[in-house]
Amino acid sequence: MKRRSVLLAALAAAAASSGTAMAARKPAGPGKRVVVYYQTQYTNGTYVSPLALTERNTGVTDVLVAAVHLNDLNGPYAPVHLNDDPPHSAKYDRMWRDLKTMQGKGVHVLAMIGGAAPGSFTRLDNEFDTYYPLLRDFIRRYDLDGVDLDVEEDMSLAGIERVISALRADFGADFLITLAPVGSALKGGGNLSGFDYDALYRSRGGDIAWFNAQFYNGWGRMNSTADYDAIIARGLIPASKVVAGTLTSPANGGSGYVGMTTLKSTLRALTAKHPGFGGVAGWEYFNSAPGGTAAPWRWAAEVSSVLRRRAA
Repeated sequence: MKRRSVLLAALAAAAASSGTAMAARKPAGPGKRVVVYYQTQYTNGTYVSPLALTERNTGVTDVLVAAVHLNDLNGPYAPVHLNDDPPHSAKYDRMWRDLKTMQGKGVHVLAMIGGAAPGSFTRLDNEFDTYYPLLRDFIRRYDLDGVDLDVEEDMSLAGIERVISALRADFGADFLITLAPVGSALKGGGNLSGFDYDALYRSRGGDIAWFNAQFYNGWGRMNSTADYDAIIARGLIPASKVVAGTLTSPANGGSGYVGMTTLKSTLRALTAKHPGFGGVAGWEYFNSAPGGTAAPWRWAAEVSSVLRRRAA
């Protein structure tokens, strides 16, 4: 279930006009993040392993497994799905083993919740006591380092605050809670989530590790620093908590793909302008340019080389 579509580009154009804590986890390390979304686990029937991201020493810091959905308990599907199947399906056994191996090498593994398929956050908003335990137990079962809350449906501010507070209470201070708003939502513009991100940051900013802001599909661009700069210039959310999200292939979204040469130029400029620059996130892994399906790990290696060089 792809979470980004041409429909979102049309929405952007319209918006422009108008329990018990777990054991201590690895804290997010200092420096810039290289975040990879990992949604396509199989392509043409062949398993896509993320292990090359560590085996090739790409510098990846976080892998976000997508997309997890909380289904209607009265419906025909299992209560929790990872894409089209329950997360305990045999098809995912190797994936969970690979991700555990990557955790052992210091990479954080998070689950992306929600995305373009609606329902998960409406259920958490309206029937929290029924659906939050499903999310909590899923996180525990797979020993995840965090969650990425990708709210692309209307949700109340009180509802998302309640989810964040429950996650922090259940999983402790080092558990990573990130969100994935469209870029314009962080500068007071177009928004898919319903609630106001300024208000959320003021009330729960201390619990939010960072935002994976979507700078594509009409909600922002990475062909220059302008859209990122506009967020930081407002003086509310620091650069250390804004990770610049971009498409890794023109096939992965409706619009806004930026080629590697331009992306590197923008990243260099961002690190020069914003010493605390949070890093970059790529949607998604399996076909990332320039390596494509044969070597998707190259995207992470390329962007990491820019960030490491600047940090040095």
